[in-house]
Amino acid sequence: SDVILVYCYPKTIITRIPECPYGWEVNQLALGGICYNGIHDSGYYQFTIPDLSPKNKSYCGTQSEFKNPVYHFYNSIVSNDTSIIVKSQPVNYSFTCSYNANYLVNQAAFDQRVATVHVKNGSSGSFESQLSLNFYYNAKFSSIKEAPFVVETSEIGSDIFAGVEAKGLSDRFKVVLNNCWATPSSEYFYQIHWPLITKGCASDSSILVHENGKTSRATFQFNAFRFQNIPKLSKVWLHCETHVCDSEKFSCPV
Repeated sequence: SDVILVYCYPKTIITRIPECPYGWEVNQLALGGICYNGIHDSGYYQFTIPDLSPKNKSYCGTQSEFKNPVYHFYNSIVSNDTSIIVKSQPVNYSFTCSYNANYLVNQAAFDQRVATVHVKNGSSGSFESQLSLNFYYNAKFSSIKEAPFVVETSEIGSDIFAGVEAKGLSDRFKVVLNNCWATPSSEYFYQIHWPLITKGCASDSSILVHENGKTSRATFQFNAFRFQNIPKLSKVWLHCETHVCDSEKFSCPV
């Protein structure tokens, strides 16, 4: 049967089709009609796109498209025999991998998810990058601080260092912080909130944005505080609305 298995990872796409479709051998099938890089593995022919960053415009004909807020990657596995006559039915297995460019994170991480999709006549899958909101010890942002942590009353006003980092993505994608805010509750849109970053910029002069839209990590610092009229022994939750920007297609906001 024409069942395609598509594994969508943040950096890599792997596609598997049943062996000998309509009599074709693996060396007669090409990824994107260009690359004869299939391997025979456990009853399947497997083709791999090792890096979503284009090489020579695209890797083996892989096309990418951005329809806000989703990135799509397209390719196909096609029969491409150079002999004069062909006795096998032509095959064309098209497949797609997509992911959402916008994430809402709070002191948590999105687990990397791998979608395996079984459909006929074309296949599509989706993946999510692993994004985490971390706290750091200083402005070097080299070592992560375990959270939640206690800020003593005497330390109110001291520097807090925070950042959002994407793991596993191709280098072409940059992390952009659109909005970050704090609440006394784990709810994203709690009625009591304090803005830290608004439309990519610091909300006031006490907040310093170190890096935004340049790499796979965006970092900033602010002063420790507590919410008025909230019990002194309370948690402050940090939330960030994050965008993953394709620097090869767009001028990512810095």
